[in-house]
Amino acid sequence: QVQLVESGGGLVQAGGSLRLSCEVSGRTFSTQAMGWFRQAPGKEREFVAAIIGRGGSTYYTPSVKGRFTISRDNAKNTVYLQMNNLKPEDTAVYYCNTIPLLNTWGQGTLVTVSS
Repeated sequence: QVQLVESGGGLVQAGGSLRLSCEVSGRTFSTQAMGWFRQAPGKEREFVAAIIGRGGSTYYTPSVKGRFTISRDNAKNTVYLQMNNLKPEDTAVYYCNTIPLLNTWGQGTLVTVSS
């Protein structure tokens, strides 16, 4: 059974940075496409970023492009989301998942950006 464990969230002022981590177990990781998603209060969960294939092609939703960077460490079965120049609208619970999505999600990690 695949397990996804997110960490690294916290409270940060606008303009600050955080790095989120997602450790994956129970699946061959190195070839698995992975994504980060977020759910803000009162809103639907949305796509944030993805890293695809051995070459590590990356994709971002327009609102985070140039500020967020997704990466992976296959030796640690971990995918990261480096978030710079954070804005209050980035406040959300952040989740990772495989692509295609699993039916189950981890507990997420809360990111709160104060203005």
